[in-house]
Amino acid sequence: RRRLKPLRTVVAWRGRAEWDQVMVGLYCGDSRLQQDALDRVSAWKSRYGPKMPLAVDCTAELIRCKVLDSSGRLKSHELILSYGLALVRFVNLITERKQKMVSIPLRQLAREVDIPVWVVDLRHELTHGKLPRLALCRKGCDVVLDWLRKMYWNRQLGNNLCEEDEEEEPEEVEANAELNSNAWE
Repeated sequence: RRRLKPLRTVVAWRGRAEWDQVMVGLYCGDSRLQQDALDRVSAWKSRYGPKMPLAVDCTAELIRCKVLDSSGRLKSHELILSYGLALVRFVNLITERKQKMVSIPLRQLAREVDIPVWVVDLRHELTHGKLPRLALCRKGCDVVLDWLRKMYWNRQLGNNLCEEDEEEEPEEVEANAELNSNAWE
């Protein structure tokens, strides 16, 4: 019998080092480094198209909002709309993957994946109600970015470069682990 070689996955990033560098850049808090990381993610999107992992796309959109916010170029109302769109997309895209044939309430789906219910309520207000205050949108962005860091990025890195939660054990990551959206379902 011939032994089959493991399938290789083609990805948009050059390698693990580039992936790690982008993650650190996105979460570093320095707008210049964050913009460099956002530019790299844009290049990945142009190469990878619709196969881009949802978590990477959502993280980039939320970080883009924070960079715009810190630049002082947008008015409060424009920032609320920018944060709002990124938060609505996040909740919709993340919960959509858990939706079955029968419609399940977003609040229940959010609980299943440990997204705070108030973030779903914020999404509801942004979609159907009066626009919330900018401070609430900023807080929602921070909470969602933290969720993405814990639930996706840290798992991809194997917690190499990030502070670990004291209660969580570091997960082992295979050297050839596929970095895609299936890894965080």
